[in-house]
Amino acid sequence: MFFVNARAIVEREREGKTEIVIQTRNKPNEPKQLELPGGRVEQFESLLTALRREVKEETGLDVTWVEGEDTRITTDGINPDRVVECIRPFAAYQTIKGGIDSVGYYFICKVEGELLKEGDQTKNPRWVSVDEVTERMQNDPLQFINIDCAAIKFYLKHRINTLPIVETY
Repeated sequence: MFFVNARAIVEREREGKTEIVIQTRNKPNEPKQLELPGGRVEQFESLLTALRREVKEETGLDVTWVEGEDTRITTDGINPDRVVECIRPFAAYQTIKGGIDSVGYYFICKVEGELLKEGDQTKNPRWVSVDEVTERMQNDPLQFINIDCAAIKFYLKHRINTLPIVETY
């Protein structure tokens, strides 16, 4: 079994600080770890459509802007039987050991709307400062699901220009 995922790093600026949305994974028979919004791309669904759908289902928020969306190119109109999309994500991941075999793409997003208390297999989506996320990564990176742990490290290094002290785990 192999999956492709579209995942979001939902950002906002509040009182001079960057915040992102994290939530608690609420899937049967799985640990209640922290995660970023996102999930599986359905067959022949575009990455951006999947991203917007997953963020809405899990958080109640509507994606209004996606970094890199302006890079999107499709082959629409070339062959009526096939359409391919290319887009620049913020980051890509691949599981290379253990867990579920998957690849996915992270996009930095802006949103509007009100957070749900519970979403589709999630609970307690909330805004958290990047400082708190950094501290959580330093103190207990395993509180995040594996794919998001890697993405958060990537985000802290390449977007925020900080990297948690914990380098391996």
